[in-house]
Amino acid sequence: MRFMRTATGAIFTGGLLLLSGCGWFDGQGSDTRNVPPGNAQTSQEIIEQEIYGSDGKPDSTIWDIFGAREDAGKVGAVNRYIWNASLDVLDFLPVDSVDPFTGVITTGYGTPPGGGTAYRATIYVSDPALDARSLNVALMTRAGPVDGATMRAVEDAILTRARQLRARDNDL
Repeated sequence: MRFMRTATGAIFTGGLLLLSGCGWFDGQGSDTRNVPPGNAQTSQEIIEQEIYGSDGKPDSTIWDIFGAREDAGKVGAVNRYIWNASLDVLDFLPVDSVDPFTGVITTGYGTPPGGGTAYRATIYVSDPALDARSLNVALMTRAGPVDGATMRAVEDAILTRARQLRARDNDL
């Protein structure tokens, strides 16, 4: 019994010595050795500011894993179904540039199958929602902009294809 008490005391004392030697248990709760000269903040304050931010509240907690998740239908800040549907519907147009984070697809001139007029398109997906307001299409021919009915028909085709893609994903 006496041996157990002595061993426990020795382990406890050794642990305190080890912690005090590391600078963790220095009575102030922070280590100021790694602070650059002229900086008034201690290392502990810098770490707390990175963890909690400027408002003093944590950016996230362990309980956030049980909260609502972001929509899986987003690519960056755009709806992936509208994005993919735009590329599917206008696959006859050569793609010049794409940026899924801003939602802009720019194409070159191309002729649809069975058509004689070359078109160029700029597609802007502005919102992560699967909604008609999220899609803006600008079509042009070599002679100038197309009429509104053609543009609406292309937008409707893209939105219909986006709904089909979403329904297919929901069935899986």
